[in-house]
Amino acid sequence: MRVSPTVLAVIGGLAALVALAITDRLLPASDPGVAQVRPWVAARAMGVTAYLLLAVEVALGLVLSHPRNTAEWRLTKSLFPWHELLTVFTAAFLALHSVLLAVDPYAGVGVADALVPGLSGYRPPAIAIGTIASYAFIVTAVSAKWTKLLPSGWWLRIHRLAALAFLLAWLHAVLAGTDGGALLPLYLATGVPVLAGVAHRWWTAKARPARRVVPAAASRPAPAHASGPEVAR
Repeated sequence: MRVSPTVLAVIGGLAALVALAITDRLLPASDPGVAQVRPWVAARAMGVTAYLLLAVEVALGLVLSHPRNTAEWRLTKSLFPWHELLTVFTAAFLALHSVLLAVDPYAGVGVADALVPGLSGYRPPAIAIGTIASYAFIVTAVSAKWTKLLPSGWWLRIHRLAALAFLLAWLHAVLAGTDGGALLPLYLATGVPVLAGVAHRWWTAKARPARRVVPAAASRPAPAHASGPEVAR
C-alpha cells in the first residue's frame, strides 16, 4: 500500500481540524491569557502525539526487519500496512507541531529557527536536536517511498536513520518542553523499550551465523556423461 501526496495532504488537513477542535474544546478563548497560549499548547500536544506515533512506528519497523521475522514470526504481511500508515500520521502531526511553533509568537521559535538548527532563541540545543530529528525522519520516509531511485543496497542503509531519528526525537522531547519533567515517566516508558529493541535487533543480526554462499558454478549439476573424477571436481 502506497500513500499518495494527495492523501497525505488530506490526512494532514483532517489532523489539523481535529487538533483545532480539541484545543477549542479544552482551552476556550475565554480571556486574552488563554487565547495567547492556545497555539503553544496545541503545538505541544501535536509534538507529543508525533513522538508516540514515531515510537510505535519504529517498534514495528524493528519487528519487520528482525532476522527472525522472515524465518519464524512471518509478521510482514500483517504489520507492514500499519507501519506505513503510522509514517503518514507521524509526518502529519510533526508538520502541525513545527508549523504551530514557527508561527506562534508566544513559543519564541520562528520559521528560520525551526528550519536551521541552532538559530532558536528558546533552548537552542533542544530545538536544534528536534530539527535534525525531523530531517532524519523526512529522509527516511522519502527514501522508503522511492526506493527505486536509489542505488542497490542504499535503501536499507538510509532507513536505519529511523533509529537515530527516534533517539533525537526522544532527546528533543525531554529537553525542549517545559513539561519535560512531568512527562519523563512517559518518555522513559516508551523510549527505553524501543532503544532496547534496537540493541536486541543489532545483537541478533550480529550473532546470527553467516550463511555459506555456494558459487554458481559449483552449484550446477555435472553433465550426465561426466566420469567420477570430473563429477567430484
